[in-house]
Amino acid sequence: QVQVVESGGGLVQPGGSLRLNCAASGIIFSMYAVGWYRQAPGKQRELVARINNGGNTNYEDSVKGRFTISRDNAKNTVYLQMNSLKPEDTAVYSCNVRMNAVWDYWGQGTQVTVSS
Repeated sequence: QVQVVESGGGLVQPGGSLRLNCAASGIIFSMYAVGWYRQAPGKQRELVARINNGGNTNYEDSVKGRFTISRDNAKNTVYLQMNSLKPEDTAVYSCNVRMNAVWDYWGQGTQVTVSS
């Protein structure tokens, strides 16, 4: 059984940092690309950052220079380091682990709230 579990969300002040973790089990993790998505109330879900199985990354424009995605295949985990957080980063952040349209898995999401 495949499981994808996010952790690390919470409440942080503007300018602060958080690290999100996405841990997967039941798959050969190194073969999968992983994306972090977020959805704020009343808005569509958007891709924040993605890392493929070769370690190549891409970022949504508003987080470039502030967020860093990385992976540790030995731990079956992808990280999203978020620095210089802004109130507009407030959202539910979800992890997508994907090889193709069939092998495509989501976690339950973790809330990130940036507020003073």
